[in-house]
Amino acid sequence: MGTWKHLFGRVALVGLAIVVQLFFVLSIVIFLDEYYKMMEMTMAVLSFIVLISVVNRDMTTEAKIPWIILILSAPLTGTVLYTLFSENHLSREEKNRYRRIIHKSRPYFHQEILPEEAFRDLTGKYAGQCTYIHRATGQVAYQNTDVTYYPVGEAFYQDLLGELEKAQKYIFMEYFIIKPGRMWNSILAILERKVQAGVEVRVLYDDLGSVAYLPADYDEFLRKKGIQCVKFNPFKPVISEAHNNRDHRKITIVDGKVGFVGGANLADEYINVTHPYGHWKDTTLKLEGKGVKGLILLFLQNFNVQRGGEVDDFTRYIPEDYPERPANGLVLPFGDGPRPAYNDYIAENVYLNIINQAERYVWITTPYLILDNRLQNALCNAAQRRVDVRIVTPHIPDKKFVFAITRSNYKKLQQNGVKIYEYLPGFIHAKQFLCDDEVGVVGSINLDYRSLMHHFECGAWLYRVNCLKDIKTDFEDLFRTCENMEDYQQKGLMVVLCRLTNVFVPLL
Repeated sequence: MGTWKHLFGRVALVGLAIVVQLFFVLSIVIFLDEYYKMMEMTMAVLSFIVLISVVNRDMTTEAKIPWIILILSAPLTGTVLYTLFSENHLSREEKNRYRRIIHKSRPYFHQEILPEEAFRDLTGKYAGQCTYIHRATGQVAYQNTDVTYYPVGEAFYQDLLGELEKAQKYIFMEYFIIKPGRMWNSILAILERKVQAGVEVRVLYDDLGSVAYLPADYDEFLRKKGIQCVKFNPFKPVISEAHNNRDHRKITIVDGKVGFVGGANLADEYINVTHPYGHWKDTTLKLEGKGVKGLILLFLQNFNVQRGGEVDDFTRYIPEDYPERPANGLVLPFGDGPRPAYNDYIAENVYLNIINQAERYVWITTPYLILDNRLQNALCNAAQRRVDVRIVTPHIPDKKFVFAITRSNYKKLQQNGVKIYEYLPGFIHAKQFLCDDEVGVVGSINLDYRSLMHHFECGAWLYRVNCLKDIKTDFEDLFRTCENMEDYQQKGLMVVLCRLTNVFVPLL
């Protein structure tokens, strides 16, 4: 039965359809190539035009190089593949939806902006980081917000269930992966009860992220239960660059008063009910207070676009008053994604700003370490000016070849003083930065090309909030369970293979 399911399941059938299309496209290219001599001059002109286009494209240098190599080595094939796959943009309809919804949501952010002088007094040298995020995303920094840090998925899960049970008005959930099992089944049982009690429940999940775990009509299944469910970017068996644009966010909001954001999806491995890769370590934040407003607006923007462009009255979901809380730093939830929803590589720039302003230390966890030159140079420069730069990656990988590419990035970083650690108990999925006891980021954003270039992502930028102490304690405990990889040497054949692959990694 299991073999039959794998052979004829949704993933296999969709994959087969795409392979057939790709074979068809390449067959046409090969057929045309037989007449290459006749078309030589035309192809030379065309490839030159395409190369000029690549060089002038607004994309990272690392993304340009593989296209240039392909077009120079095989002009016809390279040009066809470039035309099919190089764009990473939204459809015209989605662009119009995002523009309309972002325009509608902007006034809700502007209400929170502090006067310039007070803002700079409050944030000091980090005012520029807040200003950048605001100008790039519209999001603002919030006071009057308590932040709780969960160092493992189990702690997050238990508190999540408790907060869902308290819901009186609405529950919003946005996740890359939903996988039936103890975690999701217990959450779904609460959602069903809440719907029956008159609570509005919305669920947004990424169709490709969950394609191996959920049937194609699972959104309809949830809607029949009274849950407003939408699939993000429904996955279709068509060759298209649109499959790059995935919703990698992890957000839960309850009544606009409590919000969760971090790295954990809704599946049993994230809470160590199952152990496919040893102990799974993930981290999450709970926001209570005004900062939840930033998560509300992130969720409603994406949900409205995927629902067809219908724009909510945002005021229905934003509490009129938030209880006063002791002064506890600033919280700035932010999102990232492809154009035109976002017009810059926001997550990467947030990380770069932290690294470049670090004075004493920058500690990082990431499941994948596949860096472009900007990030690699920033980390090396920080270490060279005697900043304590440490990066923790998994010891037990979930994707072996991606793990090999991750390890291939160790050498240059280590040569410049960056310390690399691997989490010995298993797989660390947490994505977070901590800098100088003052600034941190926890969210869904990996240090790889998919997160930094293609996906919709989210995180919370933290400044002098109390939970930074808890994050630091967790890092200190983490280092004691890790192996310092200072003596690691990747073997010869794997070095060659990774170097060849690294050229084309930005396209994967």
